[in-house]
Amino acid sequence: MHRTRPFDHLILMLGALFLMLPVVVAFMTSTHTAAEIHRDGLTLLPGTNFVATYEKVLTQKGGFTGQITGASMLMNSMILGLGFAVGKIVLSMMAAYAIVYFRFRFATLAFWMIFTTLLLPLEVRIMPSYQVMSELGLLNTYTGLIVPLLASATGTFYFRQFFKSVPDELLEAARIDGAGPVKFFFDILLPLSKSMIAAMFIIMFVYGWNQYLWPMLMTTEERFFTLMRGIKSILQVWIGAQIPDYNEAFALAVLAMLPPVMIVVFFQRWFIKGLTESDK
Repeated sequence: MHRTRPFDHLILMLGALFLMLPVVVAFMTSTHTAAEIHRDGLTLLPGTNFVATYEKVLTQKGGFTGQITGASMLMNSMILGLGFAVGKIVLSMMAAYAIVYFRFRFATLAFWMIFTTLLLPLEVRIMPSYQVMSELGLLNTYTGLIVPLLASATGTFYFRQFFKSVPDELLEAARIDGAGPVKFFFDILLPLSKSMIAAMFIIMFVYGWNQYLWPMLMTTEERFFTLMRGIKSILQVWIGAQIPDYNEAFALAVLAMLPPVMIVVFFQRWFIKGLTESDK
């Protein structure tokens, strides 16, 4: 068995290099000028325009209003990602806690009604959600961007399964000690749920960070634009002989990958633990 380990590691390293290749190509290409990219295409060789390109996309104001920068779009994407992650986790934990521990009538039916919403993609409910936000005057606001999509059947499902794995003896001991529902949740369930919360945080953060369609419909003001919209707007520029700023688009793409990658690297141990462990 030991003889196969070098071969196994070689396969894993080759797979990792294969997955990293597009990222390396995007980064190396972003260090060239737009004219060089238009002429030579993608490249694995570094260019001389690294500092100028990344400084420009982060600090130079542009857009129709001349006020938007890459840093502001990065901040909007961060607000969206964190808002989705925190909001979905809080709402999912509350729903799962009510379904598992309050034992009200039709709790199972309520859970399956929530779970079946997984069959409804965003595109199905996007127009009713947009109309509600419009009537409430929440277009072009962070509240309108985040709140309508906070309900998460996936998060509710995972937290429900996790709470059901918690021994009933803990609940009985909490009752004997005089702990009410709120104290039991914060003092016992919440500490036990750290690994699951970390796993859900990664999934929900990446989901919110990568949103494109919903922010595009909900915002018309450039100060709410995210990185995804910024990349798309750069590539749509092709007027006469004007070449799109490919280097800036690649630079924004590289910047858009950094926060999710850092989140995954930081939480990876809790992510794996939260999705695999079941015995508490």
